[in-house]
Amino acid sequence: MRGTEPVPFLDLARQARELEEPLREAFTRVLVRGNYILGEEVEAFEREFAAFCGAARAVGVASGTDALTLALKALGVGPGKEVILPAFSAPPTAVAVALTGARLVFADVDPATGNIDPGEVEGKICERTTALVVVHLYGRMADMPALLEIAGRHGVPVVEDCAQAHGASLQGRGAGTWGVAGCFSFYPTKNLGALGDAGMVITDDTDLAERIKSLRDYGREERDTLRLVGHNSRLDELQAAFLRVKLRYLPEWNRRRREIASFYRERLEGLPLGLPEFDTHDHSLHLFVVDTSRRDELREHLRRLGIQTVVHYPVPLHLQPPFLDGSQTCPAAEGKALRVLSLPLYPQMRDGEVERTAEAVAGFFQGGEA
Repeated sequence: MRGTEPVPFLDLARQARELEEPLREAFTRVLVRGNYILGEEVEAFEREFAAFCGAARAVGVASGTDALTLALKALGVGPGKEVILPAFSAPPTAVAVALTGARLVFADVDPATGNIDPGEVEGKICERTTALVVVHLYGRMADMPALLEIAGRHGVPVVEDCAQAHGASLQGRGAGTWGVAGCFSFYPTKNLGALGDAGMVITDDTDLAERIKSLRDYGREERDTLRLVGHNSRLDELQAAFLRVKLRYLPEWNRRRREIASFYRERLEGLPLGLPEFDTHDHSLHLFVVDTSRRDELREHLRRLGIQTVVHYPVPLHLQPPFLDGSQTCPAAEGKALRVLSLPLYPQMRDGEVERTAEAVAGFFQGGEA
């Protein structure tokens, strides 16, 4: 096996070193102004990110979880209502819905992609259904035309969880612009990550944007007047300034992700291993996730060779303890949870690390040390 240094799953310090000078300039700009909450940097980043996504409006909030919660609340989701969401996603998707007080209704997923299965959605809709949450898992967009057709017939608004889909698109339309709102996380590990927590809602609905702006700031209408009962969920100036710097690099970072993913797929093609498809989708490749019944053996093999991997996600949402009531089964999601494994992939990953990882995976299936 070539090389002896460990291959990290993700090394955010490399990105910080690359951008040290412009990030310092952004920090100084905020420091000199002396305005740290909902100021010029937030407004500028909202405009720039909306333009990047192809949306009319963007509202900065404190986290991706808050983005989804506030978007749903602004749509009238609350106690006595139901929200349909995929059974296979990161736990914050379910937490965000639960924070509205609505009942969570889990739909099973496409076994190939892990995205919500449109065929599962229609049978879940009832008179209490107030929203459908669609997750673009790992950065591959879900089947939005089919989902919007179903939701539209029933008058159910669609909210997109785009936490892993910065820069993804389908049929030329960006993630977050298909439904009534798109919710983004800027958690540091995302394709576009802050140096802390941050989030954003994009929408073409001006009234919805204004309700979310009020909800993020206690529900204020004016400084000392409440319009409704809201949250303290404000994107701060410093994170907005950092994100403005990073947004300029996002297209190139996504290009590098595709380059690494293409190398992996070329080297691993033909092995008894499910590989992500991204030729027909403009996949953001937030994660490169392989699918194998020998997942745990493969992971241990890579660990011994110093290659870090992560399982996204070992427990489907309907089996998480807070939501486990025995009434909902999602076999495809349960199967994915037993088989998926994420390989290292990030823009600052070195070519030698990519090669070592591919060789190690191939070596496992070919019966020898790579």
